[in-house]
Amino acid sequence: MTRRPTAIKLHKASKILSLTYGPDESYDLPAEFLRVHSPSAEVQGHGKPILQYGKLAVALTGVEPAGQYALKLIFDDGHDSGLYTWDYLYELATRRDSLWEDYLAALHSAGRSRDPVESVVKFVP
Repeated sequence: MTRRPTAIKLHKASKILSLTYGPDESYDLPAEFLRVHSPSAEVQGHGKPILQYGKLAVALTGVEPAGQYALKLIFDDGHDSGLYTWDYLYELATRRDSLWEDYLAALHSAGRSRDPVESVVKFVP
């Protein structure tokens, strides 16, 4: 059974996408979390996910319907190619804590950071 939200609200200032599924079920998903879990080929790869890093400051700039089955999320880093189906959004919402722990462990294991300046050369005097 597809779990389509009854309400969707983008909070640009706090970088949160709120999803409501009824009177007693709602979830807040940070832009960074949604960005690093994008269902796009750029993130999911072709059989092996590609670790996203340096996305701490990323924000959502738009949310658009994609037919009757998904949302297209537009991020300020230019990423906008993933279609988040209703089922995938619900999975992200209900598994947020464990998915986030897995992501942080993968970052640590790869020696990467959430810091967006990680990929920029730093000069130390």
